[in-house]
Amino acid sequence: MGETPRILVIGTGDTKADELEFIRKCLTEAGGVPLMLDVSILGDPPYQPEFDKHEVAAATGTTVPDIIALGDENEAMTAMSDGAARLARNLHDEGKIDGMLAIGGTMGTDLALDVALGLPIGVPKFVVSTIAYSHLIPPDRIAPDLMMILWAGGLYGLNSACKSVLAQACGAVVGAARASKIDTKRRPVVAISSLGKSCLTYMVALCPELEKRGYEPVVFHTTGMGGRALEGLAAQNALAAVMDFSLQEVANHLAGSVVTSGADRLENAGRSGTPQIVAPGAIDMVDFPTWQPTPEGYEDRPYHAHNRLIASATSDGETRRRVARAIGEKLGVAQGPTAFILPTGGIEQWDQEGEPLYEPEALAAFVDEMRRAVPAGVALHELEEHINSAAFVAKALEIFDAWVAEGVVPPGVPARPETVV
Repeated sequence: MGETPRILVIGTGDTKADELEFIRKCLTEAGGVPLMLDVSILGDPPYQPEFDKHEVAAATGTTVPDIIALGDENEAMTAMSDGAARLARNLHDEGKIDGMLAIGGTMGTDLALDVALGLPIGVPKFVVSTIAYSHLIPPDRIAPDLMMILWAGGLYGLNSACKSVLAQACGAVVGAARASKIDTKRRPVVAISSLGKSCLTYMVALCPELEKRGYEPVVFHTTGMGGRALEGLAAQNALAAVMDFSLQEVANHLAGSVVTSGADRLENAGRSGTPQIVAPGAIDMVDFPTWQPTPEGYEDRPYHAHNRLIASATSDGETRRRVARAIGEKLGVAQGPTAFILPTGGIEQWDQEGEPLYEPEALAAFVDEMRRAVPAGVALHELEEHINSAAFVAKALEIFDAWVAEGVVPPGVPARPETVV
């Protein structure tokens, strides 16, 4: 993309003209090329955007008057969101933009999130928002590589605080676009989910084995946003295979915890037809913020504060049965090859004899329910071992290797020999 990355600037020019003009100036000074995309509905900006609101509406097969005729601001902006996302993706696919920068309050952020989700991973996406990092933003609306900054002082008009934030955002997106590297010769990616490295340890043995086979293992930390990133990549068909062995976020979501990856956790690989090997790592625990009260129903359960941010409590047997049924339902949407490994000897480090979270009766309840919940089209591999055992890793690789041999998983790419100087 050279030294002058082209940045798509998204905002409502009829209400945020001063701010958007300031952004255009800052981007230019930072060495970028600003391309203005106007998502106004009722008014018009005092400048001529490269892409006006009529092009946005046309991208979704409608017109601005038709959108106004909806008579509802939420429906109108949703229609503009769809058009902006489609237009931005088309511009990217045609090689006309190298990154995006959007500004807004709740309305502008709502639209910007759709645009960011529509762009492939690796394309810099920066959103300046008055609700950055807020719980108003559900995990499933966040692109895997989205960057955000709180728009301090950004409610109305330019001021010193507002200018500082906008200038930083401009520098950040231009720098990210210049530094962005997309490896066109990369090895096929195999996603692995895990909850840390002490609770679940299988990736220590799995990663080098996958690398030997010519794959790039990418491990996602299942504390909410990690699972969201995995789901986002799976939805984009960016993965050769998924080893989804930590499903604690499914349990979190069922319990109503804010440590969630969204309602569609464990569904996007299946919907996209991506081959997936699944196991129930850490479903016996529910995470929640340490600084909030223990969730209702977990007050008397075994509890552990991991740090000042995140704590866990274990679930009883009946709750684990609910989790098993939810996992089965999610596996049922799979359109591609799916295998489920059920380790009956324990599903996380502290769930074995002599450890503090060892509850054999609750584990047995889960195993019993899971056997019935696995759909007919999913291959069930029951293993009388712990999930952190060498036998578990061997079983996962056995399934994976069979799929490679059958052509279900694309072949790995041998490592390029190092140049000897």
